[in-house]
Amino acid sequence: MAAAEEEPKPKKMKVEAPRALSENILFGMGNPLLDITAVVDKDFLDKYSLKPNDQILAEDKHKELFDELVKKFKVEYHAGGSTQNSIKVAQWMIQHPCGDLITMSQNEQTTGTCGCVPSLRSNRSLVANLAAANCYKKEKHLDIEKNWTLVEKASVYYIAGFFLTVSPESVLKVAKHASENNRVFTLNLSAPFISQFYKEPLMKVMPYIDILFGNETEAATFAREQGFETEDIKEIARKAQALPKVNPKRQRIVVFTQGREDTIMATESEVTAFAVLDQDQKEIVDTNGAGDAFVGGTDSFISYLQVKHFL
Repeated sequence: MAAAEEEPKPKKMKVEAPRALSENILFGMGNPLLDITAVVDKDFLDKYSLKPNDQILAEDKHKELFDELVKKFKVEYHAGGSTQNSIKVAQWMIQHPCGDLITMSQNEQTTGTCGCVPSLRSNRSLVANLAAANCYKKEKHLDIEKNWTLVEKASVYYIAGFFLTVSPESVLKVAKHASENNRVFTLNLSAPFISQFYKEPLMKVMPYIDILFGNETEAATFAREQGFETEDIKEIARKAQALPKVNPKRQRIVVFTQGREDTIMATESEVTAFAVLDQDQKEIVDTNGAGDAFVGGTDSFISYLQVKHFL
């Protein structure tokens, strides 16, 4: 009896290291802030007129908020800012240096801060005092040769809508550069007040946006401000996707998250709902930065597709 032939051992699949993802493939621009996080009570929220799951810019009535946070509550400090959060997540997912952190020093203001005050596990309210971040000037920073060189090296760009409050001309310059060179420009609606009070700069950039992010609240506000006359998030996504676009080589993609509900994605041909993995709400510690992380993961994947020439 012949001996049974030995089954061939499965060949090891060679996984290509992300070496092709060169440094500076992903370019982000935004407001660097020091996040001051503390769990607060309803009285604190009411005192400063803060709403759950909201993002606002600090006003005069919020001057004492940051000091009170530090004095009355146990706080944690983190290097934050929406765009920086997303870029950090993208770089972590790529597991390869894909960008540089370049900050601007000045003597006019102190470092900007953001009060992150979760009152419940699934609720948080953000109050941003931009301070030094508000001193950013296109001519003094973006237009400098060493900085603009980084823009030219990149293939994917991400800017949070928050930066439209500081330097809309810088956002527009990067957006136009991406469009003219057929690269991927992505932007986040970031907060309802961006669509309300910064509608003009937002809509100047809109024709250059390849991928638009937002959550359900931001999408609803955007729809009202644009006169879409619908509250259906799928229809809002479809209408946002169909807004005029400069670069016909890249049809816009719109992605709207809805917390634990379906994530909606609109392309030129269809609107798709993607179910979110079920999560025990009792296990949620803090939702701060969840949207930034979602965008960071998406942008890391986009960067990979760009390198592979799939986009």
